[in-house]
Amino acid sequence: MTATPASLPAILGPIRPRARWRETRLLLIVAAAIAAGSVSLALTGQVADPGESHGLSLANPVHIAIYLGLLAAAHLALVLSGRRMDEILLPTAAMLGGISLLLMERLPQTQVVQTLGSWKLGLADIQLAWLILSFSLATMLAVTVRSDRWLRLYKYTWAAAGVALLLATFVLGDDVNGQRLSITLGPVSGQPAELLKVILVVFLAGYLSENRPLLVEESTRLGPISLPPLPFLAPMAAMWAIALGVVVMQRDLGAALLFFTVFLCLLYIATGRVSYVVFGVLLFLLGAYVMYRLVPTVQTRVDIWANPFRDPTGSGYQVIQSLYAFGRGGLLGTGLGAGLPTVDGNLPIPAVHTDFPLAALGEELGLVGVTAILGLFLVVIERGLRIAASAADEFRSLLAAGLALVIGTQAFIIAAGNLKLIPLTGITLPFISYGGSSLLVNGIIIGFLLAISDHGVEPPPPPRPPGRLARLLGRGGAGQRPPPRVARGLVPVGVAPSPPSAMPDQVDQPGATGDDLDSAEQPREDDR
Repeated sequence: MTATPASLPAILGPIRPRARWRETRLLLIVAAAIAAGSVSLALTGQVADPGESHGLSLANPVHIAIYLGLLAAAHLALVLSGRRMDEILLPTAAMLGGISLLLMERLPQTQVVQTLGSWKLGLADIQLAWLILSFSLATMLAVTVRSDRWLRLYKYTWAAAGVALLLATFVLGDDVNGQRLSITLGPVSGQPAELLKVILVVFLAGYLSENRPLLVEESTRLGPISLPPLPFLAPMAAMWAIALGVVVMQRDLGAALLFFTVFLCLLYIATGRVSYVVFGVLLFLLGAYVMYRLVPTVQTRVDIWANPFRDPTGSGYQVIQSLYAFGRGGLLGTGLGAGLPTVDGNLPIPAVHTDFPLAALGEELGLVGVTAILGLFLVVIERGLRIAASAADEFRSLLAAGLALVIGTQAFIIAAGNLKLIPLTGITLPFISYGGSSLLVNGIIIGFLLAISDHGVEPPPPPRPPGRLARLLGRGGAGQRPPPRVARGLVPVGVAPSPPSAMPDQVDQPGATGDDLDSAEQPREDDR
């Protein structure tokens, strides 16, 4: 009896490494850009302190080496997996993360300080740790997630878990300025509302894909507006109202705006009904007016947005300093490390690492740099919508579109708040703002998008056709010439033509041409 060799797990089954050359080239460009930014930051520090001159060197070689090693490890894992996944998402997220690391190195390290045993970690150290966890999580999800059944079959369970997290935050969360947004467990604190973004998209994708025919074909008339059938809309509306109500009670207006925008976008993608979106916008405007009248926090945010100079040293201080920062940056910026002049020894924007990172980057990188950063977020949206368009089914399509819109909408909201286009909401800029829970959730989103874009392991190449010498040797000693090759439609002399019914089936197939059939017999150009 012979022993049967142990087989690999399903995840590690028939794996054949596959090169990802486009991703490799883009990651090399990202590495060069991050290194150049670090050198620029170091040179700015030497100009500020002429006594210390080290030539061309990195501002923090250890941080840059660890981060670039992280990107190389993530790329290697995707190559070894052999999966045909998107090759642009990882470099785009890596560039955003590199910008975040450089910004945190540029800011005073005392903005955030944590002590772990004998180690005292500053702002950049903590941000690097969260970046490592974020990209590790994204890579793990991209390589291991192969089935979405655990998402689509338990959509109501996921939605209930998300609402339970928010309720727990409202009851047990830390009260900061009248808001309960985070839960502290030992030295670590997080915002469950960040995770609710993914949970809500999973629920909406599952529900809309399951009931899409009924939502599209049937409708309920409310005057000139066509609404979805009430029996099918009620569960989704109830779940949405509970989540939105808890968020409003927590005074997290940015999350409420983000959730509602993503909800309307997914509803339009699933149904194509403009009337649903119009009705949703009207409801949002009505609810915003009611919140403005009843909730003092909303009224304060709107008043600051309308006229921040009414209280320039109080409630409107950060918004005014943000506008000044953009103005000082101009077209090309002041250079990394050369902006943000201190006021009485303090930064002009106290919450620059969380709420106003785009203002700091706008001052030091200028309009060109801000445009490039917003362009990176547009790339994430474009790749997500492309993945949604080529997805295998409606659930995956809506899931990919929703996840991409979460990052894009969140980036637009915080950028518009920094530029005073809309009231400031206080949400984070994806991959750039300081914050562990935000970085982890963004990593989950990138990992899911990579997993959805997977087209499976690339099949092995076809066998190489024998060369001329092999064909000559293969004839043996029969001394018989092979029958001459005949072009389609021609009959050799002395041979009776076959009746139509005896012709090969593939000749009569639509789209099969003589060129197609002949090219199948010839070696491919790249195989020669």
